[in-house]
Amino acid sequence: MENGQLNWIASFIWNIADDVLRDIYVRGKYRDVILPMTVIRRLDALLEPTKQAVLKMNEQLDRAKIANKHAALCQTAGQAFYNASSFTLRDLKARAKQQQLKADFEAFMDGFSPNV
Repeated sequence: MENGQLNWIASFIWNIADDVLRDIYVRGKYRDVILPMTVIRRLDALLEPTKQAVLKMNEQLDRAKIANKHAALCQTAGQAFYNASSFTLRDLKARAKQQQLKADFEAFMDGFSPNV
């Protein structure tokens, strides 16, 4: 990726932060939200193509009462990590109730493999 394109993307993200996070976070604290959410979204995007297969495999392993599921779920995800939560960030974006959103987001985060 070229330097100009990287600068445009960074500027785009910070402009969104200015629009969305203004009056919620002090401008200097944006990085405390932006960087973690960018990483979480990237991980989620990598797992999207295999999400349903991972959920199905997790269910099969649960039915078989297999405790050590890490290797099988990673192989199914095609990555060195997985998320066994039934949620994606796209699902959570549509949540209207804040309390339910918080609980669902926590379940989403808890669904990531321990190495994440």
